[in-house]
Amino acid sequence: MADKKDYYEVLGVSKSADDAAIKKAFRQLAKKYHPDVNPGDKDAEQKFKEVQEAYAVLSDADKRRQYDQFGHAAFDGAGGGGGFDFSGMDMGDIFSDLFGDFFGGGSRRNADTGPRKGSSLRASVRITFEESITGCEKELEIVLKDECKTCHGTGAKKGTKPETCGKCGGKGKVMYSQQSLFGMVQNVQTCPECHGTGKIVKEKCSDCRGSGYIASKKRIKVTIPAGIDNGQSVRIREKGEPGRNGGPRGDLLVEIMVTRHPIFQRQDMDIFSTAPISYAQAALGGEVRINTVDGDVLYNVKAGTQTDTRIRLKGKGVPSLRNKAIRGDHYVTLVVQVPTGLNEAAKEALRKFDAETGNSLKSDAPKAEKHEKPKKKSFKEKIKESLEDL
Repeated sequence: MADKKDYYEVLGVSKSADDAAIKKAFRQLAKKYHPDVNPGDKDAEQKFKEVQEAYAVLSDADKRRQYDQFGHAAFDGAGGGGGFDFSGMDMGDIFSDLFGDFFGGGSRRNADTGPRKGSSLRASVRITFEESITGCEKELEIVLKDECKTCHGTGAKKGTKPETCGKCGGKGKVMYSQQSLFGMVQNVQTCPECHGTGKIVKEKCSDCRGSGYIASKKRIKVTIPAGIDNGQSVRIREKGEPGRNGGPRGDLLVEIMVTRHPIFQRQDMDIFSTAPISYAQAALGGEVRINTVDGDVLYNVKAGTQTDTRIRLKGKGVPSLRNKAIRGDHYVTLVVQVPTGLNEAAKEALRKFDAETGNSLKSDAPKAEKHEKPKKKSFKEKIKESLEDL
């Protein structure tokens, strides 16, 4: 026993670890080193056996007490623990609990023969930006499966009925054994013959070809709530695939695609846009007409408003999906438009405007005096000036 690793070290837990920590460590390591995950890997197989052995001891309060007192000698008869026979231990319940899903079968308690909800169906619908704000109703055409009226969903030919699966005995699950350090370990998986239904259809219904369902096109009305955003989905209960073994139908998930608006942009519950105003409106102030999702509104612009000024229209944004009474805001960026194509009268009016405001196009500043460049003196003039100085 001297070459055996410490059980706590094998599981990577401290000696004071509680049962939950030991079980969690075992779950992680057993999945990591399981032979099904590491086919042909001898090192992984050896580690898997060590993990099993360590958990078998540390998960049992009495065996753990013996191991803490005598170490590995507690189970070979050399220490006063009286020994421990691993071959008689049943690990089936452990792996049924911890590895049911891992082995593809689930636990025995979750047999496929029980009622199961059907799968969900997916569809999409395009709406306008305005419809996303106010809400609307759309109609979709989808393919739905309904119970076959000939076989009443059994899939069997008229006059016959499904038989109990001989491989699983109608349980929908089969058990298989696997050799481990502690003997044969039993695991559970879905029956490959009946695919978990527990029934075998030998003579199939000619109408549904044994599926038990008939597919047909149907028109479904979708109520789209106000405030829905692009990419969100509307769930319609029990308009999906049929359930199994008496289970309810699945749901229909309708993805909403909102067409982009040429003016408005949405961010969460707020709306953003720009609005042009004239030069005179910006300078003098007054009412301007602004387009919103609720229609045009009049807004009183302050005198001297600069371009790119942002204003807020409270409560003119997107309604909340949970409460229509709660709405976001609409933020509008005012852009001053510079007039173009002016006639002479308009140009003269602007010149007078600039003159009155001190921004005349003609500068009133005094002109700088013009300095003439001195003439270059001739050689004779230079001689004459020199003689005069004598």
